[in-house]
Amino acid sequence: MNKKLIGYIALFVGIGLLPLFGAYPVFVMKVLCFALFACAFNLLVGFTGLLSFGHAAFLGTAAYVTGHALKVWGLPTPVGLLAGMLGAAGVGLVFGLLAIRRSGIYFSMITLALAQMLYFFFLQAPFTGGEDGLQSVPRGSFLGLNLENDLVLFYVVLGIFIAAFWLIYRIVHSPFGQVLTSIRENEARATSLGYDTAQFKLLAFVLSAGLAGLAGATKTLVLGFATLTDAIWTTSGLVILMTLVGGMGTLVGPMVGALVIIALENKIGDLGNLLADLTGVAWFQGLGESVSLVTGLIFIVCVLAFRRGLVGETVALWERWSSKRAA
Repeated sequence: MNKKLIGYIALFVGIGLLPLFGAYPVFVMKVLCFALFACAFNLLVGFTGLLSFGHAAFLGTAAYVTGHALKVWGLPTPVGLLAGMLGAAGVGLVFGLLAIRRSGIYFSMITLALAQMLYFFFLQAPFTGGEDGLQSVPRGSFLGLNLENDLVLFYVVLGIFIAAFWLIYRIVHSPFGQVLTSIRENEARATSLGYDTAQFKLLAFVLSAGLAGLAGATKTLVLGFATLTDAIWTTSGLVILMTLVGGMGTLVGPMVGALVIIALENKIGDLGNLLADLTGVAWFQGLGESVSLVTGLIFIVCVLAFRRGLVGETVALWERWSSKRAA
């Protein structure tokens, strides 16, 4: 067993112990859902080199499909989650067939345009609830476990995340993953070696969409609702921010980025009140209303000072220190 695998196991064990040390299970589950969303996006942009501006479409599709399957159709929870994941993968296949033969900014703009078309469909479709969203989605049970209990649901969500993370790990370290990396580095050379790069990119796109859908389906299960916020273009921008802040092209980076961004969105008001009490500056009390400003500043700092993201820069610093120590 290599050191990285041991580190991953220790990380997941630590996450599993968080509720025992007073962490709010619903908050941790929300972070895990967005961490899975960021990991799915990172599979496409970090390991394949395709920047999608429309990944919220897959999150939103799975959220609505799962919510409808559980609330209206009354399907079992595992079937509802699977339906959401397959729905997102299907949408990803359609998007990929339309966009995959373009590259660079053209690919990104096509994904954004398609995602916005789907957003306006969700806005007007009767089954989504429009601006009110799909509310009161039941959690049901999972393999005989009552998911109405937050702690039980937490460990189910953690298990789903670990399974998805293991799948991404296997994809990245497989021959297929090596081909994706070669496409990212030099697509022309990969083509000259005989690989059909369009098929590889399409498969990577569908896999990323399906995993993003699993994140959206799980998020609906945790929060009990699906809204237009899941499918709007700002959510696509949010996942890009998570990936860049944590470290694009690393497996753990998107998890760290998701934790930073979601923690800021949920806790920045408390942080502002604390700073106001410590410094006596009343301006800090309004910090909770300036989440976009703070996340924008964090993004600027990461671009200027942490080009590889928090995890990427930490790994690079550790490697430099190790090499100097060995020398």
